[in-house]
Amino acid sequence: MHFFSFLRENARWVGGAFVMNYFTAFGQTYFISLSAGEIRAEYNLSHGDFGLLYMGATLLSALTLARFGRIVDYKSVVYLVLIVMPLLALATVIMALSHWIVLLFLSLYMLRLFGQGMMSHIAVTAMGRWFNARRGRAVSLSSLGFQVGEASFPLIFVAVSGLIGWRGAWIAAAALILVIGLPVVVALMRVEREPQSASSDDGAAVTQRDWTRGEVLRDPLFWPVLAVFLAPPFIGTTIFFHQVYMVELRGWTLEMFAGSFFLLSIASLTAMLVTGVLVDRFSSVAVMPFMLLPLVVACFIMGLTGASWSPYVFMPLIGCAMGASSTLNGALWPELYGSRYLGSIRASVIAFMVFSTALGPGLTGYLIDWDVSYPGQIIAMGIVCTALAVLMFGLRGKLIARASA
Repeated sequence: MHFFSFLRENARWVGGAFVMNYFTAFGQTYFISLSAGEIRAEYNLSHGDFGLLYMGATLLSALTLARFGRIVDYKSVVYLVLIVMPLLALATVIMALSHWIVLLFLSLYMLRLFGQGMMSHIAVTAMGRWFNARRGRAVSLSSLGFQVGEASFPLIFVAVSGLIGWRGAWIAAAALILVIGLPVVVALMRVEREPQSASSDDGAAVTQRDWTRGEVLRDPLFWPVLAVFLAPPFIGTTIFFHQVYMVELRGWTLEMFAGSFFLLSIASLTAMLVTGVLVDRFSSVAVMPFMLLPLVVACFIMGLTGASWSPYVFMPLIGCAMGASSTLNGALWPELYGSRYLGSIRASVIAFMVFSTALGPGLTGYLIDWDVSYPGQIIAMGIVCTALAVLMFGLRGKLIARASA
């Protein structure tokens, strides 16, 4: 099946997942942080106070997601969207209207749970369940919604907040979710794709055993694979969170460093699409051991040199790892463990990933306060990634055998 014929025949489902991933922006760190200055001023919070509040809301959302995410196995996409998207809109309204710290925490919790967590969880699980032979392509195309949101929403928010204030911009976000996002997703996803997970894309039966979440958590192979997927969000979030400190440490300018984000986005987008093609051709388990190699190189460049050219090298490398991880995280789990309980399995995976995004900035921040070298920390991350990559190459045969069992 050629690319354009695949897209033509599956545009509504891939497009629906794309829109859902696009609207996860309201729960992502890069979007919430656009209001960080106003929030700290409004609630009289220091950087550390707001960081602790944000970490607590993120961790609580991860715990909730591990339980609530199982609903994806039992309810239709439209049913879930009609619950999750209005709750996401409610979270943006609370952010806009609140003047109490408790309501701020509630808003952050809901934004992280229903925005970053459930919206992406529903979209990626649907692609993993509805596609088999072209799963990698479906996941990679729909995941482009993350990148488009990252490229467009900050600009939109800054422009709107300049006209009606930051609180007004959060009200506008609720209107955008309910008036545009929700109707579009419902229209595209109201009919679920056939064949379902019990069949491959060409109608051939799939005989792979479906693992329950309990069985997966007891599988010795699951934990090293999970560690590989935790590395990109842990390292990426840490670097983004401490970017000002890194810039000061290396003697760069914020403008120079900000310019490298464009290269990160391009590299991430390209890696998503290329990884999708490779997954469809060779399988997820065959491709996965290579995922961390760009991140290894990026960490060593960041830790060992402060040259002015280095951000333009390590940021695209981080983008490659993050883009590949995004596609593989949607395609690998059904390949290894089947799709009947995919929602429960991915709920646990995403909960661990959200936990890693909360742990990374906090842990490294404390180490910085204790005068532990930040470049040294990044080199240590590179060493850990190297060990994980070597481990994955060693387990590659077992993983391929598991996927084909």
